[in-house]
Amino acid sequence: MQLLLTGASGFVGGRLAPALVKAGHDVRAMTRRPDDYGGAGTPVAGDVTDEASLRGALRGCEAAYYLVHSLGDADFQRKDAEAARTFARAAADAGVERIVYLGGLGRDSDELSPHLRSRREVERLLASTGVPVTTLRAGIVVGHGGVSWEMTRQLVAHLPAMVTPRWVHTRTQPIAVADVVRYLVGVLEAPDAGGRVFEVGGPEVLTYLQMLSRVADIQGRHLFVVPVPLLTPSLSSRWLALVTDVDVTTGRSLVDSMINEVVVTDDAIRTVVPFEPMDYDEMVLVALGERAADRRRAARVRRAGLLARGARS
Repeated sequence: MQLLLTGASGFVGGRLAPALVKAGHDVRAMTRRPDDYGGAGTPVAGDVTDEASLRGALRGCEAAYYLVHSLGDADFQRKDAEAARTFARAAADAGVERIVYLGGLGRDSDELSPHLRSRREVERLLASTGVPVTTLRAGIVVGHGGVSWEMTRQLVAHLPAMVTPRWVHTRTQPIAVADVVRYLVGVLEAPDAGGRVFEVGGPEVLTYLQMLSRVADIQGRHLFVVPVPLLTPSLSSRWLALVTDVDVTTGRSLVDSMINEVVVTDDAIRTVVPFEPMDYDEMVLVALGERAADRRRAARVRRAGLLARGARS
């Protein structure tokens, strides 16, 4: 199947592209700078804010993956809505038969955070021109390079003791990025997946505090927690920016969402794409292993560069 993958260089897209190629699909990896793209698939120029470029990138595609968001932008709700409208028009004009979108968990009956409301709005707008949309809704996605995971890892690494706001007691259902990719590949050609919303998560429901404590245990660290119920979202996001490399704008969006319980209430995906997802300890060990391997590769590159400069001098 010929398909377009947006966000091909991102946390999920960078893993999804090779999985789709391995599954036998002809993948167009959309990027604003195709000459710089080194991942799987064929790079194609495109920008979700430029409808003409989208029409060209989508031409001849049977399906498209939409993995784009502007979470680090203070005006992300407006920008994400405009991008989804533009993409939906271009996909309909190109005759795309299915869009696959990765959104966020959370009960519609709750007062959702701006981030989660935006994800719901993008779902609706992608389907607004009649192209069937298959949505996977996930909570915390665990894997090296993911913002939520990096926030968790860095908090444990940098703080033997931490003050914690009320959101650390909110329940979530983390899932490994490898399992998200497996679901994204699996729903593409599933005959009964078109136009449906699926909730995806790992086998365990945990609070954020339990997640932090489990990471600390795996790494042999002791975590001392001091609850501070009155720590506001604004202060929480500034605190995160101080002790992690998550910027204040992204941190505020994440913290706002942490007041919402994000737990799977319908596991229909397990019959459409049947397999056993990783438990939390396993996904943490995989993420830590990926980080260690990445650091080793970077060290080898640095050493090679130093040797090359030494040989020239």
